[in-house]
Amino acid sequence: MSFWPAKLFWLKESSPESFSKARQWLSFADYLYLRLFGDAATSVSMASATGLLNQTTCEWDDETLAALAIDKIFLPAIVAPRRTAGGMSDEYMLRWPLLARATWFQSIGDGAANNIGAGCVSRERVGVMIGTSGAIRMLSSRAAPATLPPELFCYRADRERVVIGGAVSDGGGLLRWFQDSLALNPDPVELNLLLEAREPDSHGLTILPFWSGERAPGWAGNATGTIHGLTAATTPLDIARAAMESICYRFALIADSLESFAPDASITLAGKVFQRLPYLAQTMADVFGRPVELIPLSETTIRGAALLALETIGTIDSLETIKSDPGRPFMPDRQRHEVYRQAIERQQELYRRLLT
Repeated sequence: MSFWPAKLFWLKESSPESFSKARQWLSFADYLYLRLFGDAATSVSMASATGLLNQTTCEWDDETLAALAIDKIFLPAIVAPRRTAGGMSDEYMLRWPLLARATWFQSIGDGAANNIGAGCVSRERVGVMIGTSGAIRMLSSRAAPATLPPELFCYRADRERVVIGGAVSDGGGLLRWFQDSLALNPDPVELNLLLEAREPDSHGLTILPFWSGERAPGWAGNATGTIHGLTAATTPLDIARAAMESICYRFALIADSLESFAPDASITLAGKVFQRLPYLAQTMADVFGRPVELIPLSETTIRGAALLALETIGTIDSLETIKSDPGRPFMPDRQRHEVYRQAIERQQELYRRLLT
């Protein structure tokens, strides 16, 4: 779904015949909408993620389309504010009669939904999510910024709100890789205790956690993972602890760039990895040098999509009125924070030597 200009340009250059035969350019969500209702339509959120949207007007960007030689008639219509869908085609109405009176809401980006579900709907709360990958984001009702640091992305949740943040490619997926490759104990409770017992940065390792390439802050898509400092004394747990610390360091670098958009914001943690390994929440607090809160929700993305739909149809006044249950607080340890800041500098030095 992400950044269509490069993909469309590549397709036009590599397969001009196929490109010329295209009747319409759609995401999977747009195509599903077409099949269910007979016409193609997309939300501002999904359109924003394509890179073809004018973030200010919330319409397809004429200049970008002209550069790609694509007419907007080949793109799905962007739905009007507060519009929902209803009335499926006869084929699906007969198949699912219980949905005959359902109101349908267009798909939104999962990152925006995750922040909404976690209760991070203003500049006062920044959300950090770790699943297979990870992201740190904030929502703002202000206009899309005219300029953006290269470390960050910006897209829309809807016509009133923008999402600003950055993402990492490796999160819980990398931990799973180490568990499988190094035969670590799969029981999360025991694994959490074992990793928690190790002192910060006591392993002597410096890791660039780019098994799946790098997204923010450097966007080195061809980057590969690096483990530096291995000795005969290094254990699998050392490597796993160092890897998760290294991911926290990448979040801290992104957070530094995000600070100008969300100064002094509280930090909310969400995702199954934090739920299974709460020691990682304490590591985040120590790395950031700031308190963090781990919320007790596991399906924040689904919750966020539902809340935005409820706001759209007027069931709730606004997202800001919905209060989440308090989470578990984690307070930073200043001594550990200084250890981690030095480790971040060491990681950055290795990054500069290998990738710049």
